[in-house]
Amino acid sequence: MIARMTSATARAILVALLIATPSLVVPDVSMDTSQITVLIALIAAVLTFMEYNAVSPSIVEFRDAAPFNRLRFAALFVTVFALSYILKGKVDATPMTQALTAIGTIVGNSIDFPYSPVRMVVLMLPDSSEEELVQSVRTAAGMAYFSSLCAMTGFLFLVRILGWPMRHGAFNVWVNMPLFDPTAGGDVLHRLHRDARINIALGFLLPFMIPAVVKAASDLLNPITLDNPQTLIWTMTAWAFLPASMIMRGIAMHRIGEMIREQRERAYANVDGDLQAA
Repeated sequence: MIARMTSATARAILVALLIATPSLVVPDVSMDTSQITVLIALIAAVLTFMEYNAVSPSIVEFRDAAPFNRLRFAALFVTVFALSYILKGKVDATPMTQALTAIGTIVGNSIDFPYSPVRMVVLMLPDSSEEELVQSVRTAAGMAYFSSLCAMTGFLFLVRILGWPMRHGAFNVWVNMPLFDPTAGGDVLHRLHRDARINIALGFLLPFMIPAVVKAASDLLNPITLDNPQTLIWTMTAWAFLPASMIMRGIAMHRIGEMIREQRERAYANVDGDLQAA
């Protein structure tokens, strides 16, 4: 119990630190923004502690299938941290901010071609946006997209090469997939593969769909403004992380489906062997 509580406390602190990072790094943050950030960080920390301190699962998937959630958190933290320091460099330049800005600029310019996700984000901006804001959005989008691609590549390596999740012992579907009901109807294997395909497809489409929807909605609502550093950081982070998280979830569900299929084949082979022996 003590080990579980300690682990839950550490995770809660890390989540709170993640949420507070932009306010701690970016200069000239207003008092209202700081207070809202502290409140959100406390709420997220409490929810994280309750989730990981509980014996029974609730909403967090693959809780005991490390390092799935650790990899996602690392990608999210790296994205927020990098974008925060990139925007800090506009006011207080340091070797770290310059290096991160250079990486984001190179990646953003490299994948800013027609119909690319970065180009869609740039086109999401109002036509009256200044060139400095456009370049900032392109750099932030490049860094965020690069971080998400690294996370997906790393997880694919874990699945294909290292055999995730079986290297840590037996996989408990109930604990690691609390939102998936095996008794809801239909074949479990078919449902897992179907949900995996849906998650992967949505993950590939969302980086294109989100800017298009925002651009279309700007005719009816106020157009999105990314002049505020906090808004830019969290918008670009969500734009890159949510699709990557869905793709990783789809890959994980497909892997679980393959494990169930292999287990069924072994069970059928054992039954056939017993019948032949009889």
